Amino acid sequence: MSEAATSSHPTVITPGHPHERAPVLGLLLACHPGPTVAVTALVTALAAAAGRDAKGCALVGAAVLSGQLSVGWCNDAVDAARDRAAERTGKPVVAGLVGPERVALAARAALVACVPLSYASGPAAGTAHVVGVGAAWAYDLGVKGTAWSWVPYAVGFAGLPAFVAFGLPGRPAPTWWIVAAAALLGCGAHLADALPDLDADRTGGVHGLPHRLGPARIRALTPLPLLGATALLAYGRPDRAGRLALAGAGALAGAGALLGGRRPGVPFVTAIAVAAIDVALLLRRGTGIARPGSRRVRRSSRQCA
Repeated sequence: MSEAATSSHPTVITPGHPHERAPVLGLLLACHPGPTVAVTALVTALAAAAGRDAKGCALVGAAVLSGQLSVGWCNDAVDAARDRAAERTGKPVVAGLVGPERVALAARAALVACVPLSYASGPAAGTAHVVGVGAAWAYDLGVKGTAWSWVPYAVGFAGLPAFVAFGLPGRPAPTWWIVAAAALLGCGAHLADALPDLDADRTGGVHGLPHRLGPARIRALTPLPLLGATALLAYGRPDRAGRLALAGAGALAGAGALLGGRRPGVPFVTAIAVAAIDVALLLRRGTGIARPGSRRVRRSSRQCA
């Protein structure tokens, strides 16, 4: 990874190099702090909603945080040369705060820490999380430039409720509709996340699925997997909250489609709003299984994943 991050640039900044103006700050910014904090908080809250105790939630949070840190640092290390060429001065490596070699080292260290932290919740839970983190690394290391760029997002997001569920007493499997909804949420996140950097990525030689679709199609398609996730979460366990969530998400997506021709930014905003509804509904549903101690969990061996 470190070679990929530095081979196309004549100056290699190694750990301890004087050009690293603020390595600690640079590492904090290079981990993609927004998504890292958001995903860690979401999955920890999901663990609490599913019935994990305080220790279990702490283990889940630590595992997810280490995994997200590794993925964020891997991304910035691998993309260092591309970011320099695109003059992305908002990137800490390009700004000279930290060198790509240090970021690559931090990514490897976080990945190593992620493995035992994940397996502390059990073999099935650990495998589910490590596979998801591995998919994210595969994205950073090359899949992002192919038509299959959506697959790591789907696998990574689908693995999160599985990680939480398998770590519960009795190791119950998550319901299929929770896993499918999380995968669809990941696909929607991929489309939305790629949109702001579309032109710069293309210039740098990245041709993933969003880059092949183009901005207009991305805006039109992003709400679809998010609406699919809403429908699964609403009807996997039907109640009034689910029906209201689905109606609200449908109204937002419809408004985005109607207004998108005159205001291109509206579909993206409405897609984010639908994603927020999905996250709230996901937390309400937990992992689709009952809390520990209930009759349903004691019968978990008969549940279908």
